[in-house]
Amino acid sequence: MITLRGLTKRYGETVAVDGLTLDIEEGRVTGFLGPNGAGKSTTMRMILGLDRPSGGEALIDGKPYSSFRHPIREVGALLDAKALHPARSARAHLVAQARSNGIATSRVDEVLETVGLAKVARRPAGAFSLGMYQRLGVAGALLGDPKVLVLDEPVNGLDPDGVRWVRELVRSLAAEGRTVFLSSHLMSEMQLTADQLVIIGRGRLLADTPMADLLAGSSSASVRVRTPDPDDLRTLADRLRRDDGVRVEVPSADEIVVRGLGVEEVGDLAHGLGVRLHELRAVSASLEQAYMELTARSVEYGTGNSVEYGAGDAVFEEAGLGETQGAGA
Repeated sequence: MITLRGLTKRYGETVAVDGLTLDIEEGRVTGFLGPNGAGKSTTMRMILGLDRPSGGEALIDGKPYSSFRHPIREVGALLDAKALHPARSARAHLVAQARSNGIATSRVDEVLETVGLAKVARRPAGAFSLGMYQRLGVAGALLGDPKVLVLDEPVNGLDPDGVRWVRELVRSLAAEGRTVFLSSHLMSEMQLTADQLVIIGRGRLLADTPMADLLAGSSSASVRVRTPDPDDLRTLADRLRRDDGVRVEVPSADEIVVRGLGVEEVGDLAHGLGVRLHELRAVSASLEQAYMELTARSVEYGTGNSVEYGAGDAVFEEAGLGETQGAGA
């Protein structure tokens, strides 16, 4: 387990990390998200003892990283895959790490095989592609067979097969009871990989929540309803608009999208009104949508553009379901 208690980092008057308190538990993949400049890399560096906190503490299984005699046996880390001498071979790089931590050389060959670099292990790392560097970085993180893994952007530069490989690898490690803490800007991949999400903005904790809860609570989650009868559609839309907090959008003449109610509630209401349905289904929010909602006010380098999900007023009027007409029903 990784434990953060009031973890803070200041650079002069700038607060990079502001009082983070959370537990990153074993047995699951915890995704770490936040806009550029949010403090993700600084947080990971403090966990690994590379930056000293200005306040609070970061502990691994109750101890600071610096207290471990053989740290890579306890914590596997990937922060910068290119942080090695380019003239060294992949195998020589890992052998040096192994010997300095009392790990058998045979383990080097095992992890090279695991990450798919066994055939190029004796080539100079300077000739590697970014994806090969990433695989070598993962090999280094796995070298000590650690209980805890801290991985910063491990899928950066990987092709689709490599991305899937990392996903399956980290999920299998978590299934063994290990702690896996990883960051990524690939939202679709994070949605497939993480069980728990930690989201920060401007150094502060915005969310520490299971993936499913974040998606279910997003305002982008909706219920899609389709009926062949325009009068039925109008009747249902008008009734739904009477409930506070419910939004009704009309993407086409035979369909409405409802936000603010669950699929069971919409289905029961349609049944009570005698509305014949051809489709009734819940549409989950994507992680990208939920993340953008949560971090909208925490973006350090914004473009000034806004994005709205849903249909415009013109579609409502074209379908004959505008607010004015609906109010008189």
